[in-house]
Amino acid sequence: MTRSATPPPVDVACCVPLVRQPLTAAEATDLARTLKAIADPARLRLLSMIAAHEGGEACVCDLTEPLKLSQPTVSHHLKVLVEAGLLTRDKRGVWAYFTLVPGALDSLAEVLFSRGVGAVSV
Repeated sequence: MTRSATPPPVDVACCVPLVRQPLTAAEATDLARTLKAIADPARLRLLSMIAAHEGGEACVCDLTEPLKLSQPTVSHHLKVLVEAGLLTRDKRGVWAYFTLVPGALDSLAEVLFSRGVGAVSV
């Protein structure tokens, strides 16, 4: 099995929870990049579909029909999610398979929803 280049680490993992102290300019930029990547209904659906898919892995060919989008459009959305560090891509022949980066969504949730003093509860 050949893995493509390792995606960049999820930037939000380094950020402190929003309710503990103000974000630095760099942390805010990194967090905004990640939030922008998931601030699209198709991308949110892709994340949930891949996570729910058997084995936590899905081929791009399995994702186009449920979304009712063309393969190039789905591939673009997947590329954005890979670049944001939320998915990994594994090329097998002509098909690409995607999996969630372990802990990526948990790290994002931790930044947004700390359970510390004065925190927002979810």
